[in-house]
Amino acid sequence: MADEPHRSIVLAVTGASGALYAVRTLAELLSRGLHVELVVSDYGRRLLRDELGDEAAVERLLPYLSAKYGSQVRTGSFTLLSNRDLGATIASGSQGCTAMAIVPCSMKTLAGIAHGLSRNLIERAADVMLKEQRRLVIVPRETPMSLPALRNMVLCAEAGAMVLPAMPAFYQLPKTLDDLADFMAGKILSALGFKHHLYPAWTGQVSS
Repeated sequence: MADEPHRSIVLAVTGASGALYAVRTLAELLSRGLHVELVVSDYGRRLLRDELGDEAAVERLLPYLSAKYGSQVRTGSFTLLSNRDLGATIASGSQGCTAMAIVPCSMKTLAGIAHGLSRNLIERAADVMLKEQRRLVIVPRETPMSLPALRNMVLCAEAGAMVLPAMPAFYQLPKTLDDLADFMAGKILSALGFKHHLYPAWTGQVSS
């Protein structure tokens, strides 16, 4: 999988726990010089502040990313879109975004996508990805899973989405929360079609 020049990606953040996964993924996309269409739900906005602090509020996101992950995040750009704006460009199949990731994805958003409700921009943009047969990566974060949630994941997978639960591994011997975030961001990047070096590839042996 090779990076494509001038690629534009949709990244959505909803209210499920896992804000660190979202900002790590966004930082990596920006560091590649990509343009990101960013949609944060109302509960996603609260999630960023509750889990990462007020400095990670949507309005301060770029300085936060730059301070935490380095100035290379300014190589790319992002447009913050309102989740209420169903007239935004990404609500149409004619827009040029090649892929979308929802990190993390709440069970409410999952249900909306599974049943094609398009109640807000995140759900509509996801529906566009499915109908246009583009990459849609859904990162649910919930445990335990209810039967309706499991069935909704199956419906999304059958429609063409990749369901990538927020389940970090430990074979890479993580030492910090950032190491776990790197792993999940790397999995998401791979699912979107990018090579990365956010965690070591499995070699069949655990390093001592």
